[in-house]
Amino acid sequence: MAKDTVLTPKTVTKPKVEKPRLYKVLLHNDDYTPREFVTIVLRVVFRMSEETGYRVMMTAHKFGSAVVVVCTREIAETKVTEAMDLAKEAGMPLLFTAEPEE
Repeated sequence: MAKDTVLTPKTVTKPKVEKPRLYKVLLHNDDYTPREFVTIVLRVVFRMSEETGYRVMMTAHKFGSAVVVVCTREIAETKVTEAMDLAKEAGMPLLFTAEPEE
């Protein structure tokens, strides 16, 4: 004689996974670095077209800084390091920073 066993499923709770916080990479204007060099760095490090790089560079020139890209913290920090290394090699004071997006 088999007894009927009723199985009730356990409540499965999914952990709430938060999206990683995004960071914005900023290009800061200076009065020394040539525009052409800034555009080259934007093309090489951030894979921008010449036109997009020029627009970002001009935005920084007019307003003091410009958002280059918004991405995860690790990517933002890597891009800032790559861009700053290129500027340092060329003896330019070009400045990029990363900060959390609000």
